[in-house]
Amino acid sequence: MGTTNGEYPAGGRPLEGCRVLVTRSPDRSGPLAEALRLAGAVPLLLPLTAAERAPDQAALDEAFDALGAGRFEWLVVSSATTVLALQEKAGERAVELGDWLPAGTRVAAVGPASRKALEAAGIAVHFAPRHDHSAAGIVNGWPGGPADVLLPQADIAAPALARGLEAKGARVCTVVAYATVDFPAEPARRLGQANSEGSAPLPLLTPAEAKAEVDDGALAAVVAASPSAVRRISATLAPLGSCRLVAIGPATAAEAAAIGLTVAATAREATPEGLVAAVVRALAP
Repeated sequence: MGTTNGEYPAGGRPLEGCRVLVTRSPDRSGPLAEALRLAGAVPLLLPLTAAERAPDQAALDEAFDALGAGRFEWLVVSSATTVLALQEKAGERAVELGDWLPAGTRVAAVGPASRKALEAAGIAVHFAPRHDHSAAGIVNGWPGGPADVLLPQADIAAPALARGLEAKGARVCTVVAYATVDFPAEPARRLGQANSEGSAPLPLLTPAEAKAEVDDGALAAVVAASPSAVRRISATLAPLGSCRLVAIGPATAAEAAAIGLTVAATAREATPEGLVAAVVRALAP
């Protein structure tokens, strides 16, 4: 693959001319799209999921107030979208999220995206899995022991993380931080999102246009960045034919296998560069 500055050796860019479908929302697709372009690919966008505010705001308010009062020894964050939901709660209280967290509260992040979002919000991350960016990675490396833990997550989140931490003796309070819905979100309920870091906009496909590209063999690969995206890829695009499915991590790959989709490659790191490397492996002869 490429060097750390995104340049490729004289042998050429490994994905030259390959059309790769990104299934993230437009505001979160920029870094991956740029990494694909640097590798020579032609990224296309089919947003499949979006985030809306949690239906039960009272429960989220209660948990957030308890967090600020020092009720929890650990805050465990399993997605960058969770950080956005917590930032909105902080904004309602006219404070910064980093200022709302008590100094003694430790923070765990499941992977690079959630860690980056936390650090951008001025929050130090005390634990993140080094390699396995998943619920299993958090549980296997859990340093907190029998602590009081707040776990805000998506409405469709699997129970594995909470159960795994409880098996380690933690007292886990789970709360729905946001709802995952089909794209686009209801404007009045849409959870505020960060921009795409200045990247050029992607060609936006409709589901019918994306399916036609799959059926015509024009798409080399489709990238799934979550288990929910895999389910929507199956409903919208399957059968995938010659289009290779690339998963962001083990949980996404496992969901694909469970619903009968073949995963050509799984990213070893849940980063744009890790996903591009997985696309390269998926398309290698």
